[in-house]
Amino acid sequence: MKKLHTLLVLLATLLLAGCASHRHSVVQQVPRGGYTPPADGIKVNFGKMRKSHWHYPIPGAHVISPFGGKRPNHKGTDIKTRAKDKVRAAFDGIVTFAGTMRGYGYVVFISHPNGLETRYAHNTKNLVKQGKHVSAGEVIALEGRTGNASTEHVHFEMRAYGQAFDSGLVFDHNANQLRKVTLTAQKNKGGNVSIKVK
Repeated sequence: MKKLHTLLVLLATLLLAGCASHRHSVVQQVPRGGYTPPADGIKVNFGKMRKSHWHYPIPGAHVISPFGGKRPNHKGTDIKTRAKDKVRAAFDGIVTFAGTMRGYGYVVFISHPNGLETRYAHNTKNLVKQGKHVSAGEVIALEGRTGNASTEHVHFEMRAYGQAFDSGLVFDHNANQLRKVTLTAQKNKGGNVSIKVK
């Protein structure tokens, strides 16, 4: 009984810590489902990925602010077409968060079987809910300017082991195409993440 009580207290502490660290402002705070990145590293050969298994988030979009950008700590690529354009899932996956978050406004997080995560922020409206399985190309939101956005666009992020990296390594944003590259990501014992593309 004592072990069960200790386990429940530990789980409650972890859940509360996760909620506080993300500062979510809606009911859907605790991610459920999703894929756990492999401990021995992520390796994705995008060159061999079938067209039906990937989709550019907003066809016809152009970059208005790259990864890093002019603002410090800009962890995504800002792409733009027009207000309320359809935002699509880049890969198959599970929605682990759909709601509002400070800075992001309306945002959707998707966990993918390849171990990566994508995020789509500043939406005018989210069209999916947490826990939903989505397919590459499925409409998940509408382009907007919520959160810290001065114009309608989508802040598109790619992450490995929680660390954001330049989606331009994987997507040719000028051509709206997937690059024929292999991405590897490793997380060392100190928690540092190494991401390489070749």
